[in-house]
Amino acid sequence: MQRIDYPGTGDVLYSGTAKNGLRVRVLPKKGFSGFYAVFATDYGGTYRKFTLDGVTHDTPAGVAHYLEHKMFDLPEGDNALTLLSQNGADPNAFTSSDVTAYYFHCTRLFEENLRMLLHFVSTPYFTAETVAKEQGIIGQEIHMGEDNPGTANYYGLLEQLYRRHPIREKVIGTVESIAQITAETLYECHRAFYTPQNMVLCVAGDVDSERILTIAEEETPGTGHAVPEVDFGAEEDLLPVERRRVIEMPVAAPQFLIGAKIRPAEKGEKLFRQQLTASLALRLLAGPSSPFYNRLYEEGLLNRFFDADADFSTGVGTVILGGESRDPDAVLKALTEEVERVNREGLDDGLFERTRRAGIGSALHAMEDFDDVCVSLALDEFDGFCYLDYPAVTASIEKRECEDFLREALQEERLAISMVRAKKEG
Repeated sequence: MQRIDYPGTGDVLYSGTAKNGLRVRVLPKKGFSGFYAVFATDYGGTYRKFTLDGVTHDTPAGVAHYLEHKMFDLPEGDNALTLLSQNGADPNAFTSSDVTAYYFHCTRLFEENLRMLLHFVSTPYFTAETVAKEQGIIGQEIHMGEDNPGTANYYGLLEQLYRRHPIREKVIGTVESIAQITAETLYECHRAFYTPQNMVLCVAGDVDSERILTIAEEETPGTGHAVPEVDFGAEEDLLPVERRRVIEMPVAAPQFLIGAKIRPAEKGEKLFRQQLTASLALRLLAGPSSPFYNRLYEEGLLNRFFDADADFSTGVGTVILGGESRDPDAVLKALTEEVERVNREGLDDGLFERTRRAGIGSALHAMEDFDDVCVSLALDEFDGFCYLDYPAVTASIEKRECEDFLREALQEERLAISMVRAKKEG
């Protein structure tokens, strides 16, 4: 295990690769009583079409999430969630558009729990009966999401922005798509994406890094295979498919999301810098300290639930700003005017420096919660950078980079707005 020191945060990270290709990252926390482990695969809801060993597979929407649900079943008839909980661990899992992660937190029996985590994620067990039973459970999740205004608004915006990229489809799938999932489908996708070379294990706590590497090699398959080649379809242009959409649902106040597509940099340091620049630029433009937010707040067009950020996943980037407003169209108009003003006058020097320092401070504060750090280390590994570099990279970002990002990303013709409002009487 290679030791990497981060003087800016005082952290030490041990990085290594098991004999089977599994990446292992260990963040020692001497004297801490808690342990945290994340076992993640570079496989999410958008990874629907892929090629492995010369064979192309086209799977239904929702397979990655469905697989996550079923991975806790063990051949002996036990359930890994139950066994981990009995050992005093707090286990869970999640699936996003580009990753599936299994994790737990505990204060005792750490090695036993770690072996259980590595074992059940590496041991697929599905039957026609258990797969069919899960359809009803996930079907209920799908219906609950359909009744959620925030979910409807989010995917409505993605459908407006993207013509064919699978990012526009729900990670959970649809009732119709999950009905096509079989035990064979799950075995096929597990074999393809749950290979050690496509996964990472991150551990934080008072542990020995070499011991973690040894356990990883003992509990995961001895060999793996090449990582599948994923096909997200032809590259899309940067213009939205649909500029404006209104969804009618029972809501107390209109909700809105404004979005735009951006072209991500190549994985590694360039992508990391682009992500941090985007986040900083959007806080400068529309964050709580920005002139834009405070003016619209005083006018009653925005409230404290407004937020702005950028998401980068599966080869696409999306800027999203949104919240509640009595007049979402007026917010969109004000936003385009503010971008034009920044293009003419530039960002305020004092605001830039304060916001950048606040971002560094927030990152340092977040790093005190090593549960979140452990997850971030795992997810960032797939994009070729390290979360612990966050403060140093943010400190090096210049105001000009933020201005250039806003000028390029928020061109008026690239903006789309989706809103949810109550159905009008009559």
